[in-house]
Amino acid sequence: MPVTSHARRPQIFEVSTLYGAATLAAALDAGQFGPAAAARRILVVSLNATVPETATHLSEMSGWDAVAARFDRVVDWNETIRPLHPSHWTPREQDRPLWQRMLRDAWGLADGPMDLVVESVHVNPAAALAGIFADADVHVYADGLMSYGPTRERLPAATAPRIQRLLHLDLVPGLRPLLLSEYDVPAETVPTHAFRAVLDELTDAAADDPGLPADRAHAPGAVILGQYLAALGILTAEEEEELHARMVRAAAAAGHQTVLFKAHPTAPARYSRALEKAAADCGVRLLTPTTALLAECLFDRYRPRLVVGCFSTALLTASAFYDVPVARVGTRELLDRIVPYQNSNRVPLTLVDATVPDLEERGAGPEMSVAEAEALVRAVGYCMQPRLYPHLRGEAHAWLAEHWGPETQHYFKRRRLTSLELPGSLVPATERFPGGRTALHVARRVKRATHRARTERTKKR
Repeated sequence: MPVTSHARRPQIFEVSTLYGAATLAAALDAGQFGPAAAARRILVVSLNATVPETATHLSEMSGWDAVAARFDRVVDWNETIRPLHPSHWTPREQDRPLWQRMLRDAWGLADGPMDLVVESVHVNPAAALAGIFADADVHVYADGLMSYGPTRERLPAATAPRIQRLLHLDLVPGLRPLLLSEYDVPAETVPTHAFRAVLDELTDAAADDPGLPADRAHAPGAVILGQYLAALGILTAEEEEELHARMVRAAAAAGHQTVLFKAHPTAPARYSRALEKAAADCGVRLLTPTTALLAECLFDRYRPRLVVGCFSTALLTASAFYDVPVARVGTRELLDRIVPYQNSNRVPLTLVDATVPDLEERGAGPEMSVAEAEALVRAVGYCMQPRLYPHLRGEAHAWLAEHWGPETQHYFKRRRLTSLELPGSLVPATERFPGGRTALHVARRVKRATHRARTERTKKR
């Protein structure tokens, strides 16, 4: 007997990138959310760009229809809450039941138990949806390298106990995610074969891009991955363009005569003369896609000899899923630039810097194995969020005691190490005040009190 729509368990999937949507599609195909006949699946699409009107909508990207077909309904979250911005808006607590009632009615969702599948559960729009659907079981999926880093902030007491699992791609085979581990949330890998199958669908859909060669005989030797750093305030627009130009020059110096530049999907459209000039000065042919597509479609279609980026997730996708050589440019400078220290981009940067060779220093290969990189990430993760991961202090102290030096100090800030009283701090351990920070604070208060007393005595005289 077929399951009626009212008997099917509602499942809401929130997504903001095509890469994330492909990850969810792979999880569905692998049966990680049960049989389709037993669920009513709603895909909530959120465009989180600073100025959504200037960014490419997911529905305009090549291959979107094939991914969206796995869901019973697709909803535009930006339209639902317009004119509010998805990254900024969350309903007032007293209004959340009203929002749930309205959305259940509008989306045709039956009452009763349901699943909410979100990315970045600690920020909007995921946090807003978790608050609205306050009784839903929450599943978190990570579509990039941030899953290997710490949770950005402590989760609301009403949300944390509802998280069932963390779904993630095996981008660094063998590396365990740190995200949500402080809540004992189990990590579950989305099967690589399922993800590759979805990417194959997207590649087939992108076969007719007029800006790209029709066959592998004229394929680009190198693919350069654009970043989204100016919009995030990490670099200026001019600095970001220069970073891309450096990638072109480094690829040319490595012997590649045809280079394909793939802009970040959420980056605002900008005509870049700097990139064209760098290519012309190097005598390199520069290609750019005319349709919005995933970089992975290019890896599968052309099998380039090199993929270059700064800390894009697609770098490790190329390496782990397509066995394409990869190289980095600019990670060392960005590790120094991003603020605050707990910026979530720090772990992706750290991972790429530690495991991918630097193209501008040809011949310098990655120095860390997966096990070594995991130990580094856990030390960095503790320094980023010491209050969320106090149990990692011993590991961080041991790692720094053994490895701190010129080859590793760019992963840490010495002021941060000083405040945490860890090896590598600005104050040598032998010169620290006995008893640590608490005793030091007491000593400072005593000193201030003594100074005030002396001042009062001087006035009385």
